[in-house]
Amino acid sequence: MKKTLMVAALTGVFATAAHAQSSVTLYGLIDAGITYANNSGGHSLWKATSGTVNGSRWGLRGSEDLGGGLKAIFTLENGFNIMNGTSGQSGRMFGRQAFVGLASDQYGAVTLGRQYDSVVDYVAPLSNTGTQYGGTIAAHPFDNDNLNNSVRFNNTVKYTSINYAGFKFGGTYSFSNSTEFANNRAYSFGASYSWGGLNVAAGYLQLNNDMNNAAVFSSASAGAQTGEWTFLAGRQRTFGGGINYTFGPATAGFVYTQTNLSDAAGGGISGTQSGTGTATTGGIGFNANSARFQNFEGNVRYALTPALSLAGAYTYTRANIGGGVNPNYNTVALQSDYALSKRTDVYLQGDWQHVSSNPENIGAYLNGLGSASTRQDQVAVTVGMRHRF
Repeated sequence: MKKTLMVAALTGVFATAAHAQSSVTLYGLIDAGITYANNSGGHSLWKATSGTVNGSRWGLRGSEDLGGGLKAIFTLENGFNIMNGTSGQSGRMFGRQAFVGLASDQYGAVTLGRQYDSVVDYVAPLSNTGTQYGGTIAAHPFDNDNLNNSVRFNNTVKYTSINYAGFKFGGTYSFSNSTEFANNRAYSFGASYSWGGLNVAAGYLQLNNDMNNAAVFSSASAGAQTGEWTFLAGRQRTFGGGINYTFGPATAGFVYTQTNLSDAAGGGISGTQSGTGTATTGGIGFNANSARFQNFEGNVRYALTPALSLAGAYTYTRANIGGGVNPNYNTVALQSDYALSKRTDVYLQGDWQHVSSNPENIGAYLNGLGSASTRQDQVAVTVGMRHRF
């Protein structure tokens, strides 16, 4: 009798667990490698890296069918460094994404929480830096257009449409959560269209923030942008678009983005600045109230075999940081990737950047290496592996 009761109890437990698992998925990706850079702050660098191409993460996503084509959805996603086990995104538990909402088969989805902007959602997939074919080091200088997700936004309400015969659109609004309603808020919108092998997309992102507001530096603050920042400027406007076409095993594309900054005098760039805004070796600050970055990226991806893929991108970036300082950045990223299985692959990636038209001798800066080069060139080579679960 006791055994029968025990079996019945265990059966009930496992039935409940199975029911719960049917709507909740545990997933993740681990990206680990070794990177060599020829000049980082004036010295060669060997570095054990996490997330060179795709940020290491684990997460939970789930849904509940509410009937009538409506369901509740959620995603909780943690970013971490596989080399030391620490959380990314300023130490947040779910720093990559954290949202809940409703999704309708007829009207699209509305979600609330910490989320990506529309430039990331729509334009980034057409750029090598925003995909598995380029990643962090291949980002446009300083990730000036946020295609590599340097900044994610708190307090965000997002709308995502359904797919209308290949056409999708959406937008976000990120609250400041402050009585200063317009300070430290952000909003964005974008759209994409796919037909056969053709994909086109466009997006716009605006950030409003008092550049002297210490909330940008603290992840504990209330605003839309806290603890993570690219530029110290009163206003940032980023817009862009892209196109790619797939024919057989090859995909070729072009992406253009532009970032305009205002109220920028005295500000700087996070990748080459300390937390107080003081320039480090090779760093740059803005010499006028306005600054601009324009990126022109051409990219190609080719599946040589079902297991072996090749990818490459060239980006020409024109920068104007005021005071007649107009450096031009030439960035090349090349990658070969071999799939050992459906979930595990190894890759070799090389990145090179050269700065020209450079009156102040600004050093090259490949994203994620830690320090700018003391010369106009910087090279990085990474060998790594990725595992998905």
